[in-house]
Amino acid sequence: MLLIENFIALFMESAPWLMLGLTVAGIMKVLVPSQLMAKHLGKPGPMSTVKAALFGAPLPLCSCGVIPAALGLRRSGASKAATTSFLISTPETGVDSISISYAMLGPFMAMIRPIAAITSAIAAGILVGKEDSIPASASSQPAEARCASKTLEPELCCSTEKAEIRQPTTVDKLIEGLRFTYIDLVKDIALWLVIGLGFAALIKTYVPNEFLLQWGDGFMAFVVMALVGVPMYICATASTPIAAGLLFSGVSPGATLVFMLVGPATNIATMGLVKTELGNRTLAIYLASVVGIGFAFGYLTNYLVTLWDMDFLAQAQHAHAMVNTPLTYGTSILLAGLMVYGLLGKALQSNG
Repeated sequence: MLLIENFIALFMESAPWLMLGLTVAGIMKVLVPSQLMAKHLGKPGPMSTVKAALFGAPLPLCSCGVIPAALGLRRSGASKAATTSFLISTPETGVDSISISYAMLGPFMAMIRPIAAITSAIAAGILVGKEDSIPASASSQPAEARCASKTLEPELCCSTEKAEIRQPTTVDKLIEGLRFTYIDLVKDIALWLVIGLGFAALIKTYVPNEFLLQWGDGFMAFVVMALVGVPMYICATASTPIAAGLLFSGVSPGATLVFMLVGPATNIATMGLVKTELGNRTLAIYLASVVGIGFAFGYLTNYLVTLWDMDFLAQAQHAHAMVNTPLTYGTSILLAGLMVYGLLGKALQSNG
């Protein structure tokens, strides 16, 4: 019974912030045309890498959603460096994961997480770009290949098709953006979010603090979190409740950050795409950057936590206190309904 109570409590604490993040994400999809990204990411040099990291960081794409998006960018002219940068920054953070990080982990972790994600993305892109002086142009791809992946917007594909499509109004775009986040994105993350919240509730209910305190700090804790995170197929949003369970059970903030960075960015599917589309050398740089920068920010996080004597439990409680009861109940019911709808739709789709 206590396990169910803890699960419900965690769900209700995260629901308002997750709904806020999803709403902002839907609006951003309207305001940031994907063809604009493709235009700016094809040039060689560090600027395209920085732009890719900054473009990708707030986008509400999970580990699975970033794969077709990155493939579409690559085949629309983005360089190897920019594609690598986008592949790292996008799943590691987003407006939805930042908002739920603020609710469950406090403001410090909500700030350090996107900073670390953007830094690792830029570092990887710059390293890849050192020998990637010739960007992959859209013209170098066969027409069929460029049109094969309509992953972002119809505007990224062939002009002949574009002429046949009615130009959508702002209202149409807004509805489509919110549909993307409330329906499509929730469908992608619902199962993993339930798993993440369930794992956090299990830790909170059954795992004593002393058990994790024995390996919750130091280099070995970072290694363990990286080994756990690399094969996991989990998005940044769903990894947050797991991270909260680890943090409040004795794992150091730095090791928790390593898990939140490595887990979403290094699943098997993403690494397969990097190897196939960008090559073995890029894959090696990709993994080294994600893990290496993750470790560096892990040490920095632990140092700052000690220096400033942070109390993460107090920070999280302060964030929870900002949510009034009617809003909490309303958003929880709405989010639960969207998740059930998404899971049922996914089940019917797989059976059909």
